[in-house]
Amino acid sequence: MIDAKQAMELRQRTGAGILDAKSALEEAGGDMDKAIDILKKKGAAKAAKRGERKTAEGVVACYIHHTNKLGAMVELQCETDFVALNEDFRQLANDIAMQVAAMDPLYLTPEDVPTNDLEKQREIFMAGMAEENKPDDVKEKILAGKLNKWYSEACLTKQAFFKDEDTNIEDLVKGKISTIGENIQIARFVRYQM
Repeated sequence: MIDAKQAMELRQRTGAGILDAKSALEEAGGDMDKAIDILKKKGAAKAAKRGERKTAEGVVACYIHHTNKLGAMVELQCETDFVALNEDFRQLANDIAMQVAAMDPLYLTPEDVPTNDLEKQREIFMAGMAEENKPDDVKEKILAGKLNKWYSEACLTKQAFFKDEDTNIEDLVKGKISTIGENIQIARFVRYQM
């Protein structure tokens, strides 16, 4: 039997509703880590369902580093002005602005990488493997791994969240979609540095 204390702890760790937390704990047999994974999967499913909804509201969040020589702006969109005024939504926007300032992404998503830039990276990685005596299919797998690693550095949505290295920005946004209940999209960002 799952007690309320466990459910509250899971709720605090994930931001999930109390009933969802209790249900996930029951499904996981009381294992907190498994329950977190279950909630992440359910959150991703909810986010996918909401992903097609139009986002016409939102906020622009700014972060200026204490040296006043580095700053970032992020446009985070949602469906309604009610959510745009929500403290959790605004905190997410601020966190993403700090992420942009700290991690200096070049692109929003892997799909936003221009073909020329992608081909240049492929050439660099292939040149590095030219001397290796490996079959072409093995080289292709290595290339795919290197590109995924590069995406995790160059693309904002694939970067590890600076406050929690186990979560990337894409999963962070999906988690907020599941708790807030609306589609949320990062529309654009810009970073300035002197």
